[in-house]
Amino acid sequence: MTLSYWEIKSWLTNVDYTIVGSGIVGLNCALQLKKRFPKANILILEKGTLPQGASTKNAGFACFGSLSEIVADLKTHTEQEVLDLVQKRVKGLQKLRDNLGDKTIDYQQLGGYELFNTNSDLFETCLHQKTLVNNLLKPVFEDNVFSLKENRFGFKNIKNQYCFNQFEGQIDTGRMMEALLQKALLKGIKILNNVSVSGFSEDANAVKVETNQFSFSTSKLLIATNGFASVLNIPKVKPARAQVLITKPIKNLHIKGTFHLDEGYYYFRNIDNRILFGGGRNLDFKGEETTELSQTDLIQNKLEALLKTTILPNTPFQIEHRWSGIMGVGTQKKPIVKQLSNNVFCGVRLGGMGVAIGSLIGEELANLIA
Repeated sequence: MTLSYWEIKSWLTNVDYTIVGSGIVGLNCALQLKKRFPKANILILEKGTLPQGASTKNAGFACFGSLSEIVADLKTHTEQEVLDLVQKRVKGLQKLRDNLGDKTIDYQQLGGYELFNTNSDLFETCLHQKTLVNNLLKPVFEDNVFSLKENRFGFKNIKNQYCFNQFEGQIDTGRMMEALLQKALLKGIKILNNVSVSGFSEDANAVKVETNQFSFSTSKLLIATNGFASVLNIPKVKPARAQVLITKPIKNLHIKGTFHLDEGYYYFRNIDNRILFGGGRNLDFKGEETTELSQTDLIQNKLEALLKTTILPNTPFQIEHRWSGIMGVGTQKKPIVKQLSNNVFCGVRLGGMGVAIGSLIGEELANLIA
């Protein structure tokens, strides 16, 4: 791509901060940098026409972990580490709500429900740990988070009781991202779409950035690509594809709230009288460790089967649309927010909790700048 003098002068000269990724983390990072350095020239590079990874692809759960997810985390993390993770997610959700307003993002605290398969011992395991987890989280919520509810939505092939989380909410993902993008543009932050960063090199005072369109220099480079972090050789972050489908509108759809199944590997909700249903990564962990935004028959067929047998067993439905998003995961749930070299920084590995912690991680990334 050959740029004009005006394009180089207006967009790619004297760039103070370049952020890779215009998702929740990248936009919040840019806004925090603008707040700290009002005169700074800030540029965001986005590989997609819209934010490409998970920020515009997610299900819109304002959640901090189902009971089975937290029980699973306690096997690989200390109680204090799990408490810290939940606190960070709760703080991040509140920051998101404060920054944009509940009305703007259509925040609704309708509660979250966890369903358990009839042929699984997971329900008994979680029931045994429920009091321990409630006591662990009491300093954060000052009340019991998890309780039991009867199966009042008519789901089939599950245990007769749900695990209910009174503090879980939901948002409109599209409205959230639209508001963040608008806020950034109003602050004079520049965003260039369809620009993929292929690499970068550094000297004492600047970073030279190579893209599929052009190369330029920036004083500081901040990487907020999460699921695509491995493309830029950031270790300990693996991509994790999440496949999703949505039905056509269904009359008299009485399902309300957010719903988790199988340790959170499946999740669904009612949006505009449709069922949005995603997950199934656990059917093929290795295959879903990809940055390809496509779908597979294995997972899509399983999602449709669960719709028919469990979620909408007595309700005809049609699938209207399918898509995928890319999350960033690792062996640990704690996000990676750190300085990589003199002038390069990263905020990645959100572990499927981007809505919850993205606002906070973006600010923490910006605050690494001295």
